[in-house]
Amino acid sequence: MCLGCTLHITTQLINMENASSVKEFILLGVSENQAVQKICFVMFLFFYMVIVAGNLLIVITVISSQCLNSPMYFFLCYLSFVDICYSSVTAPKMIANFLVENKTISFVGCIAQLFGVHFFGCTEIFILTVMAYDRYVAICRPLHYTTLMTRRVCGWMVIGSWVGGFVHSTVQTLLTTQLPFCGPNKIDHYFCDVHPLLQLACTNTYAVGIIVVANSGMITLSCFFILVMSYVVILVSLKSQTSKGWHKALSTCGSHITVVILFFGPCMFIYIRPSSNLSEDKSVAVFYTVITPMLNPLIYALRNKEVKSAMRKLWSRKVGSEDGKV
Repeated sequence: MCLGCTLHITTQLINMENASSVKEFILLGVSENQAVQKICFVMFLFFYMVIVAGNLLIVITVISSQCLNSPMYFFLCYLSFVDICYSSVTAPKMIANFLVENKTISFVGCIAQLFGVHFFGCTEIFILTVMAYDRYVAICRPLHYTTLMTRRVCGWMVIGSWVGGFVHSTVQTLLTTQLPFCGPNKIDHYFCDVHPLLQLACTNTYAVGIIVVANSGMITLSCFFILVMSYVVILVSLKSQTSKGWHKALSTCGSHITVVILFFGPCMFIYIRPSSNLSEDKSVAVFYTVITPMLNPLIYALRNKEVKSAMRKLWSRKVGSEDGKV
């Protein structure tokens, strides 16, 4: 019995030592082909510049313009800010790795990246859901819109989105950091995520994998269900509207529906099932970490007359002030 206890304690000590033996991970990236990496460097650098510039322009436009003071633009401002943060967690490291041979990331850096990806990603899911509710109230209950969607209520919705993202990310991160990592340390991805790290753990991760999928899947599917139901109710309510009212309602919802499809589609593919093909996963992940944040400003700006008008006024005011100085 004592010998068994001694062996058990020794095993636990060895596991603890092994758990801290990996000090860094190697990110294999999008491709290991040198020629492809050079093309990807130029392409993704351009994408990231568009993400930052486009979303920052929307943030500045909404903050500076008095005509964009409705809840819809209040949420859009935060969505653009989250998109900048979300892409900045993964894109700079991915872009830098295209130019270096040693594509390493420290253990702490890897866990921080994991936390950031799930924090900002989950926050974006909640903000998109809140935006769908805003459109539902605006179209289906227009007479109560100003009383239901007050500035205070909108503020609490945004705070709730941030808190929800933080709780979700904390759960995912804590589950991952409790696992022992004793080698190998090569991650077949361009950023640190739960599924690639689970495959590197030196223990059976089946139970943790189920919890991770349940956590991500519950949030993604429940929010997607709310989004779908919101737009089903909106479409049903539009039957009694005139063609002009129908067109106006669809024009305000069209941009949001497009963004939801682009973001939720890849997310559900990755996070509501156990991962079996990391090469496939990282290709899909490009859509929700880079492509969607890049397209969001284009979708909302190009399809929205008020945003385009506010941007033109902001630009003319900026040019006018510079001419006055000259």
